[in-house]
Amino acid sequence: MKTLHRIALAAVAGIFVSSAVSAQEKSDIGKWYVSPGIGVLVFSGNQPANPGGIGLLRLGYEATDHLTFELGGLYGPHFLASDDSKYSPEAFKSADAWGVSSDVLYHFNRWERWDPYVSVGIGYMQSPDCIFADHTKQVWTPRVGGGLMWHWTDSISLRANATLAVGMHDTAEAMPMFDLGMIYRFGGQPTRAPASASVVAGETDSDGDGLTDAEEARLGTNPRMKDTDGDGLTDGDEVHVYKTDPLNRDTDFDLLSDGEEVLKYKTDPLKPDTDAGGVWDGHEVLEDGTDPLNKNDDLMLFAVQVEFGYDETVIRDPKYFAQFDIIAKVLTRHPEATAVIEGHADRKAKSSPKYNQTLSELRAQAVQKHLVEKGIQASRLKAVGFGFSRPKVQPDLVNGNPENRRVEIYIRGAGGLAAKEAFLKEASDK
Repeated sequence: MKTLHRIALAAVAGIFVSSAVSAQEKSDIGKWYVSPGIGVLVFSGNQPANPGGIGLLRLGYEATDHLTFELGGLYGPHFLASDDSKYSPEAFKSADAWGVSSDVLYHFNRWERWDPYVSVGIGYMQSPDCIFADHTKQVWTPRVGGGLMWHWTDSISLRANATLAVGMHDTAEAMPMFDLGMIYRFGGQPTRAPASASVVAGETDSDGDGLTDAEEARLGTNPRMKDTDGDGLTDGDEVHVYKTDPLNRDTDFDLLSDGEEVLKYKTDPLKPDTDAGGVWDGHEVLEDGTDPLNKNDDLMLFAVQVEFGYDETVIRDPKYFAQFDIIAKVLTRHPEATAVIEGHADRKAKSSPKYNQTLSELRAQAVQKHLVEKGIQASRLKAVGFGFSRPKVQPDLVNGNPENRRVEIYIRGAGGLAAKEAFLKEASDK
């Protein structure tokens, strides 16, 4: 049995060392980190110990954008005997335990702020008392797990981790572990080649996104994250290729992220209405089910900057009645047409999401009521509110922005922009 334990220890160390050495051939420093943490180790089945607190220390090496190798150690100073065990609780009152492990982590979004991962590895645990599977003092443990890292700065991250270790002796017993910790990364030079010709030889591009760390400092982007705003495009591509804002997921405020526009829908991330059909790209995709590259299928849109009184939902200014009357005439001329009335609010620093959501709904209903009074069946109208979740322009959190305080009416079944312009011309000629 001692031979088996030596083999297990050698395997734990060997997996980590061989992997790290292989990766280290490409870069001596720059990818290493240390990760302390605290957690709980749970004994299940017939293991004679209760759950107890543990301290952990991991040494990690980030080999690629997706793979990390970790060598870890844990220590638990106070595991009490379990009364539920088939073994006599008199065997020990309190025991300590220590262990080592080697894991391979696969990251799904390594260069984004939220970084989920899964892991697989092997470990070894030992105690001076018989607290493990089959009432033994030591076990080796195959391990699987997963967790989430939150990259706070270039050097510091927080993490939450869950691991299922299986104590292997004559029988297999589950040993779940849960822990919280932090990560500190040591400095160094990048191993990846620059992604853009704008990176001058000798200048550091830590995340390989095509911007030097100095450029990122000026722009305010994160030099340790390829895609600071998480929109699907690297910071370098946003700056040098697409001319979008690397700190704003939706540069043109059309409800689609820059990455979705470029990679999925092939729309222009700098133009809210790529096909110039009168409706934003995002609204076509998310609400209308139309093609943002085909202007002929756009709905007819009327956007009205209604200036409601403070905390009011009643339309008092007669100048708006004329605009709503035109919409009523369109719906009257096309009895098969339907309309969705959307209310939108403006946002300031202390604005309440819940309050503004309700306010936008009530204001949309006020327009709906006016159209019903003009003879449009209520069944043809739908009023919804979006609060301040869909701004038309960048919100001014100090002074507010009236452009975001609006009502939009989308009419389906009456044609698009061309039909709207023809109707408005006809109305003006009269």
